[in-house]
Amino acid sequence: MAESTLKEKTAKGLFWGGIGNGVQQVLTLAIGIFLARQLGAGDYGIIGMITIFTAVAAVIQDGGFAAALINKQNATQADYNAVFWFNVTVGVVIYITAFFCAPFIASFYHTPELVALTRYVFISFMVGCLGSVSTAILMKRLIVKQRMIINIIAIFISGVIGVTMAYHGMAYWGLATQTLAFNVIMVSSYIYIARWHPTFQFSVKPLKEMLPFSIKIAATNIFNAINQNILATLLGRFFNRQQVGYYTQGNKWMLMGSSFVSSMVNGVAQPVLATAADERDRQCNIFRKMLRFIAFVAFPCMLGLALVSRELIVITITAKWMQSVLIMQLLCIWGAIIPINNLYSNMVVSRGKSNIFLWMTISLGIAQLIALISTYRFGITTMIITFIAINICGLLAWSLIAKRQIGLRVIDALMDVLPFLGAALVAIVAAFFASRGIASLWLSLIIKIVAAVVVYVVVMRLSGSVIFKESVAFLYSKIKRQK
Repeated sequence: MAESTLKEKTAKGLFWGGIGNGVQQVLTLAIGIFLARQLGAGDYGIIGMITIFTAVAAVIQDGGFAAALINKQNATQADYNAVFWFNVTVGVVIYITAFFCAPFIASFYHTPELVALTRYVFISFMVGCLGSVSTAILMKRLIVKQRMIINIIAIFISGVIGVTMAYHGMAYWGLATQTLAFNVIMVSSYIYIARWHPTFQFSVKPLKEMLPFSIKIAATNIFNAINQNILATLLGRFFNRQQVGYYTQGNKWMLMGSSFVSSMVNGVAQPVLATAADERDRQCNIFRKMLRFIAFVAFPCMLGLALVSRELIVITITAKWMQSVLIMQLLCIWGAIIPINNLYSNMVVSRGKSNIFLWMTISLGIAQLIALISTYRFGITTMIITFIAINICGLLAWSLIAKRQIGLRVIDALMDVLPFLGAALVAIVAAFFASRGIASLWLSLIIKIVAAVVVYVVVMRLSGSVIFKESVAFLYSKIKRQK
């Protein structure tokens, strides 16, 4: 009964996560099109320069305690209360620090406009610190549907604000305000849905109990944020803001596809894997099923996105962004393995092995930094290829870690994902040849999408994929239930 209930909750979480993220990506795409038509590469570049600072600050603010709350089997009011007041305190300290460090950040990039922009953007952390506990509660309860609805509303309203400001000539201030508005709406809604409120009875004891676990998670997430944004940071240092803008735009499109899978799985992976942490074989089986599902969705989505990148960019945001096409195509390779990397890290965290997550992330970061600094003189393309190659090597390292933790052999992990990679490649190649010689961008886009989807579905049916059958059956049951 317990296994059936867990399976049903996981399926519902994946379903609503997929629906929600699909709608979110469509909204984000529409808003992004309006913004990219109004703004230039330099506007996106100046925002991209400070992304690493906002990402690291968000991790420091949380301190890893949200993950500790999710992982804790019987979290109490005292636990939630302690984490809340810790986050509030750290959020205030972060903003004060950012306020006085803004001139140094601007000096690093030789961009004076960053002083005021940095101080404005960091207001988001004053807001975000109020909702971290509520977010952890919703994730712990596997409340995915409501979170999905909230995110969609937040994206729409904040997007309208950003587009309106950009239309009236406020340039990158519109992008910054869009982010701030999104956080305000999402945090306030999460607090309302979670129905949890802090008290002034603060105790340090819960923090001390969670500290050994959370500090490793926090340190890991800091390095992880650096790893994911180091490329944009170095581009901002070694190249001009326009080139950073082209990278930022290509990366943005890639992340829309990758986050569709990542967010769908991340919402359920850690809490579900944590329920089976004491049963190694059962956890391994759950992990493998999630791994196959990710590969089933991620490979065709991301390789397909690379296939239609030229058509999408030119049709939607015009040819002025053509320099983003190759960048986007290359980054889509990285985007295909991001969800898999996330699943491995969730598995390690669910087993309480946050130290492994930490050292793995640090090692990857050091390797990236050395390689990227060594190759920047060869241009942006070489840096991106180097970045992708190191992350693929990191995935192989994760596979070796999984063997020690849950007994999953590397060959078995490869057998779980390679069939879906092969099917995706067949579909992409077929779609490429089906659209050759077609001058119309719209017609080329339609033929590529239809051909890729049809070929992939046919290959899945002919191969007898269990994940494909289960996904179709689940979707059919949902549709039938709605009638």
